Amino acid sequence: MYVVDQFLGTAKPKPIVLILCTGNSCRSHMAEGILRTSAGDQLNVQSAGSDPAGHVHSLAVQVMQEIGIDISHHRSKHLNEFMSQDIETVITVCGKADATCPGFPGQAVKYHWPFDDPAKAEGDENAQLAVFHRVRDEIRARFESYASERLGNLA
Repeated sequence: MYVVDQFLGTAKPKPIVLILCTGNSCRSHMAEGILRTSAGDQLNVQSAGSDPAGHVHSLAVQVMQEIGIDISHHRSKHLNEFMSQDIETVITVCGKADATCPGFPGQAVKYHWPFDDPAKAEGDENAQLAVFHRVRDEIRARFESYASERLGNLA
C-alpha cells in the first residue's frame, strides 16, 4: 500500500495506523472501519488484539452497516501479526490493551482512547444495540476528528 508524495511525485508506503484492543471483536473493528473510511487512501489502517476473540461481533457489523461501513469481511487478528511491520501510530481503545501494548518497529506515536466494551452489554438485543450504537458514535466522533487532523497535516 503506497501513497504518492505530492512534492516529490514518488510512491512511499502509507503510514500504518494500528488500532488495538483486547479481543479485536468490536471497538477496534469499528474504529478501523471509521478511520479507513475517513482517511481515504492516505493511511493503511489495521486492527488487532492482545487476546483475539476469533470473530467480529455481529452487532458491531450491524451498527456499522447502518452508517454505510461494511466490516463484515474483517477478521480477528493477534497483534503479533504486525510485529515485523513498521507501525507509525498505535491507538489503544481499551485499558487492558494499553497496559499490555508492546513497542512496534518504527512506532512514532501512541494514543490511548478508551471506550466501553459493547460486547459486555447486558439485556435483550435492543438494550445491547443501544450500547453498540452509543459506543460506535463515540468512536466515530473521535476517529473522524483524528482523520481530519491527520489529513490536514498530510496536506
